[in-house]
Amino acid sequence: MIQSSIPRRGLMLLISSPSGAGKTSLSRRLVADHAELELSVSATTRDPRPGEENGREYHFVDRAAFDAMIAADAFLEWANVHEHRYGSPAQPVMDALGGGRDVLFDIDWQGAAQIAQKAPDDVVRVFILPPSMAELSRRLHARAQDREDVIQRRLGRTYGEIERAVDYDYVIINDDYDRAYSDLAHIYHAERQKRVRNPGLRDFVQRLLDERL
Repeated sequence: MIQSSIPRRGLMLLISSPSGAGKTSLSRRLVADHAELELSVSATTRDPRPGEENGREYHFVDRAAFDAMIAADAFLEWANVHEHRYGSPAQPVMDALGGGRDVLFDIDWQGAAQIAQKAPDDVVRVFILPPSMAELSRRLHARAQDREDVIQRRLGRTYGEIERAVDYDYVIINDDYDRAYSDLAHIYHAERQKRVRNPGLRDFVQRLLDERL
């Protein structure tokens, strides 16, 4: 295909939402459906859990190595979470973008803000909203993954998270999963076609102009 042969720069797709609104399931489906899109793999100082593999779920590093990466400004974003550190290494992402591949981040609003500040031209931000707080509560309870006190803490944080939706490029209300996925996929496809992300189009246009019938 001609389109795939034109040099392009990849994009970072940052997807955020309150817990239970659907960002993880939507993100995984989008990555599974698009070979040119890969999921960002974070670095962390916590120990691997059973079944986890280094480089797949996370890059597992010790505290000294993580701190050295901070000092070298090697993260797009990082944060302390429950006595451990998590961060998104910049180099693998920038290598992917330079090679025309796209990278998806399933990320909270704080991390998305850090990345957008560091690489504003490469970022597309999408926020997923629940249709109602009652439905969000129902989904969290239906997952049966957390104790009631944990669920209530998650719900309590939701209001502050939802306030950040105004900072995003796109907002999707996930009241129907398949429709929300279709909206997300359309956003991704449209952003890939932006002229600024396809620098090779200039030469292609010139070749068309040079053709004489």
